[in-house]
Amino acid sequence: QVQLVESGGGLVQAGGSLRLSCAASVPTFSSYAMGWFRRALGKEREFVAAIRWNGGPTSYADSVKGRFLISRDNAKNTVSLQMNSLKPEDTAVYFCSARSSVVSRREYDYNYWGQGTQVTVSS
Repeated sequence: QVQLVESGGGLVQAGGSLRLSCAASVPTFSSYAMGWFRRALGKEREFVAAIRWNGGPTSYADSVKGRFLISRDNAKNTVSLQMNSLKPEDTAVYFCSARSSVVSRREYDYNYWGQGTQVTVSS
């Protein structure tokens, strides 16, 4: 059973930064590709970023490319999302996800999900 717990969400002004973290309780964390998705109010969940089991390659949605950085620490079973230059349109619940295969941008490819953490960017 894989459990994912996100943290680091909050309220920030536009242009600010936040760092999300996801702690995974799984003995073989290093074998999982990890992803971040988000769901804004009234919208469907969308892909944000993903990282391969060994830290590379990474994949980003066009809307966050150049502003967000995904990374992982396999020794600590964590994956992080550094979010810079935040915009009001980044406001959403952010979800951590895991799959025991290669990186994917598709939501339905992921087997495990966290509960989500709210990020609110004020203008």
